[in-house]
Amino acid sequence: MADQAEGLRELMKEMRPSREKKTRIIAVASGKGGVGKTNISINLAIAYAKLKKKVVVLDADLGLANVNVVMGVIPKYNLYHVVRKQKTMREIILDTNYGIQIVAGASGFAKIANLEEDERKAFIEELQELSYADVVIIDTSAGVSSNVLSFIEAADDVLIVITPEPTSITDAYGLIKIMSTEIDSQEMSLKLIVNRAQSVTEAKKVQQRVISIASQFLNLKVDYLGYVYDDPIVSQAVRRQVPFLVLDPASRPSECVMHLVSRLENVDYKEGGGMSKLLRNFLKPRKET
Repeated sequence: MADQAEGLRELMKEMRPSREKKTRIIAVASGKGGVGKTNISINLAIAYAKLKKKVVVLDADLGLANVNVVMGVIPKYNLYHVVRKQKTMREIILDTNYGIQIVAGASGFAKIANLEEDERKAFIEELQELSYADVVIIDTSAGVSSNVLSFIEAADDVLIVITPEPTSITDAYGLIKIMSTEIDSQEMSLKLIVNRAQSVTEAKKVQQRVISIASQFLNLKVDYLGYVYDDPIVSQAVRRQVPFLVLDPASRPSECVMHLVSRLENVDYKEGGGMSKLLRNFLKPRKET
């Protein structure tokens, strides 16, 4: 893992040229599968695109690559073809109808862990093709494989997605614990996202539990980024293979994702718009003139 992680770190340095533009690398991780990590990754990317950012989603979910499935895109080529040197990174980058680009993953991507030194360097050079983007969001595998830890170590921000389920909380703590021992915790920027929250109160209770345990037993700082409501629109979007931020921009989950990005970027996000904003303006009391 050391060689691979070092290579990824060097790559990220190269993706940050001396000019003002800087590519922000965001790794989205989870302790277990099925918590909505890929959905969060895609909708975060679309939210970033709404801020006029050039965004690429890199599907690094080993064996269960499904970024393209959630978006209803059928890629002809994926990372497997890059690993096998059959295609270049530039050739497999896919445009979408949602203002973002994706790099499709494949189970064959796991072969990167066993590449020879010259092959690994060649693959890392291919990844540098993504340096034109403002933001690269890496949808990692669930769990703590060496590949996941390498991407986490190389990222500017690590977003850990959990749900209120006890198993998700336990597995998230396990992931954080391994990160604290395998990665220099002083350089990590860990942020927690509570997905499928029934209420603000529930989300706060979950995050407080994880953050306090990480601080008390691991001496590790984890920030609370926010939450995404549990809402039928999410499952509807998945079935229709359309990101929920596109299917219903005014839904509660969509509003939540926009808030997440505004916090990441330290900008203000104004809720509502369109008809709802118009009605609020008409209904609010006015001073007589």
